[in-house]
Amino acid sequence: MESINLREKHSLFNKQWHPHKIAMVDDMQVLLAKIQGEFVWHSHEKEDELFQVLKGTLYMQFRDRTITVKEGEMIVVPKGVEHCPATRNNEEVQLLLFEKSTTAHTGTVQDKRTQNHYPKI
Repeated sequence: MESINLREKHSLFNKQWHPHKIAMVDDMQVLLAKIQGEFVWHSHEKEDELFQVLKGTLYMQFRDRTITVKEGEMIVVPKGVEHCPATRNNEEVQLLLFEKSTTAHTGTVQDKRTQNHYPKI
């Protein structure tokens, strides 16, 4: 058991849209990610996802609206809800994510940015 410095862990990688695992809580994985631009429209049939913004502003797009999530805020996307995380004005956003270990990165959608393995840092 040790404390985890989120800034330090974020400094260990640069690749965007590629989550890195920092811890497990029961069957939930705790991930860090850096994102920039617009991702892939997708959903997770059986899993909720929690996005906490550590730096920057996240624009969580849904088919009927976009929710702005600012630094220090979080949003939970319920299972089955189609969504597309995005940033604006070329801003890189740093996130902390909580999701079940069974959660596929882009649900059933395959994209060049889809990851099948999250490295542990």
